[in-house]
Amino acid sequence: MLKVLKYLKRSWVSILVIIGLLVGQAVCDLSLPDYTSNIVNVGIQQGGITESVPKVISEDSLNKLLLLTNSKDVDTVKNAYVFIDKDKAYNSEVDKYPILKDENVYELKDLSDSELDKLGDILNKSMMMLSSLEDPEVVDKIVSNMAIEFNEKPTLFELLEMMPDETRDKFLEETNKQVSKLPESVVEQAAVNYVRSEYKTVGLDTDSIQTNYILITGLKMLGIALTSMVATILVGLLGSRLAAKLGKTLRKDVFEKVMNFSKTEIKNFSTASLITRTTNDVGQVQMVMVMLLRVCFYAPIIGIGGVIKSMNTNSNMAWIIAASVMCVLSIVVVLFALVMPKFKIFQNFVDRLNLVTREILSGLPVIRAFATEKIEEERFDKANTKLSKLILFVDRTMGLMMPFMMLTMNTIVIVILWRGSYAIDSGLMQVGDIMAYIQYTMQIIMAFLMISIVSILLPRASVSAGRIIEVIEKEEVIKEPKRASKEDPNKTGVVEFKNVSFHYPDADENVVENINFTAMPGKTTAFIGSTGSGKSTIINLIPRFYDVTDGSILVNGVDIRKLKTKDLHTKIGFVPQKGVLFTGTVRSNIKYSDPNMSDDRMYEAARIAQATEFIETLPGKYDYEIAQGGTNVSGGQKQRLSIARAIAKDPDIYIFDDSFSALDFKTDVKLRSELKSVTKDKTVLIVAQRISTILHADQIIVLNEGKVVGIGTHKELLKKCDVYKEIALSQLSEEELNNG
Repeated sequence: MLKVLKYLKRSWVSILVIIGLLVGQAVCDLSLPDYTSNIVNVGIQQGGITESVPKVISEDSLNKLLLLTNSKDVDTVKNAYVFIDKDKAYNSEVDKYPILKDENVYELKDLSDSELDKLGDILNKSMMMLSSLEDPEVVDKIVSNMAIEFNEKPTLFELLEMMPDETRDKFLEETNKQVSKLPESVVEQAAVNYVRSEYKTVGLDTDSIQTNYILITGLKMLGIALTSMVATILVGLLGSRLAAKLGKTLRKDVFEKVMNFSKTEIKNFSTASLITRTTNDVGQVQMVMVMLLRVCFYAPIIGIGGVIKSMNTNSNMAWIIAASVMCVLSIVVVLFALVMPKFKIFQNFVDRLNLVTREILSGLPVIRAFATEKIEEERFDKANTKLSKLILFVDRTMGLMMPFMMLTMNTIVIVILWRGSYAIDSGLMQVGDIMAYIQYTMQIIMAFLMISIVSILLPRASVSAGRIIEVIEKEEVIKEPKRASKEDPNKTGVVEFKNVSFHYPDADENVVENINFTAMPGKTTAFIGSTGSGKSTIINLIPRFYDVTDGSILVNGVDIRKLKTKDLHTKIGFVPQKGVLFTGTVRSNIKYSDPNMSDDRMYEAARIAQATEFIETLPGKYDYEIAQGGTNVSGGQKQRLSIARAIAKDPDIYIFDDSFSALDFKTDVKLRSELKSVTKDKTVLIVAQRISTILHADQIIVLNEGKVVGIGTHKELLKKCDVYKEIALSQLSEEELNNG
């Protein structure tokens, strides 16, 4: 998989952009639970009051707080507020603080954060004491302890005013000790409630404050959610483009590599497997790459960020997160152990199904002719059933993941609510904090879940990536020379075999052995022999479909292994035994070697190949659409179009690998007669099964069991080569042979 990832080096800018977007998205997603908590805690429970220090306070309320403030902190409180005289107040101030009509008001100065924190520490305890000391029973207890008789029962604040500073400070110190035992959140909550009641006293619209806070916080959440959505869309877009580009590059590299494969490599991998590797395997890598680009960067940020945020909310419930992560990992490990071995054989089953399907579809006429449809259906069903069972097992096993995950997540929610209820009751947490904690926990679990899903899909993609790299890094049997040798201009078109022997890579014995001959321009060299004698093998060695095992083949005076393969192929016009046509038109097939070829050259090639007659009868003539594999033309028509394609190329060397077998004798004779006009200065090599095709060849090479048993003209071989004579007599009468 790492070798495939190297292809992403070209797209490093896009990857950096994706990482940046994912970081932004993760930050947005991690901030949303805080806003949810604020809406509940501040917006609903605190009425939208965010601060525990009143921004505005009536003179009466300030005096009461000062009485509950330690004497050394009184000046700090006084200096923090600006006096607004009701008699000198502006209309705007009266509109803002309606209480100014009856009472003086103090407004908070612009303080630094540190000054505001210090003021909050002083006033929070004073406001908390103010709430608790207004109890009548507390006042009665203080009066009884003072041992003073009053004509009328005083208020708490009257008592505090009567006390000397030292006595009051001592009293406040004792009270502060009791307040300090309370959770900080309880003190802050009491302070905020006091601030809210004071705002009502001053005349501020607290309902409007609450509504505005909820609306503004909600709009912020909406903005963050939209930002996260945009980031998600952009990441999806860039990730998909990046993965698609990677898939395109891999398919291109695999295809280009396969285009340079010899028949040895094709046989080694099999055509069905190469198709699977180019399509299905690349698709697997492309799909997982999209997930990797998202999960590998996003999930860790969410997971780590969620842990930090949840710990800041309440560290006492960290064990719940640890337990939830362990549950998720346990589920994933079990499923991973069940599914992982199946992924390793999945692609082999796909290869097998493709192979069977390809064989059946290409062999349909034979299957129908032998009435073996049922047998082939059973063979297909067997391959299909194996793959289906494997897919069902994997899908069913993976299908268990989500129910187990949902059960785990819902159980965790219940546990958090259970433990959180105690924290709320003891004042350690608020309702909004519990909601945020649940969301953080879900984010952490989902991060581990995403990583787990990728870790399960990754092995299958790794197998596919390995199969792709195996093709790309496959060492070619046919190697290009580092430096091409210079050709001999005096030997243009000359083909020489010098002590050539060859055996297939997986075979021990030679197919052809010690072959020696020279094919000259303007001459026709023919090969004949029984089936399996090595005729087509010799022909396939010339374009380097295989490389010789021993000896050498020279073209234009140079060993073909020292020529660039492309340069070698431009010199050869090859017509295979089985006519091969490509999807397109008659025109595109004849002009295959050069799409810019003139129409006159195309018409001439078709005329020589005896294809004009049937082309003129086709709808659209040269623009007639050829179906895939040329299934809408006959075997003889395929051969003639293949021959026309080679003639139109006008090469130095023509190779006909039994290319006249599908032609009738009349067409065969006419075609070979016309060929003489275009091959008079060309080298022609013909593999034939019919003696009539090669009767007039300048040189006939007779093969038997991979060895040359005779070289000469038709008449010469009849006299001195028994193998040739035996083949000839099996096809023609004695009289026909002598007349030939």
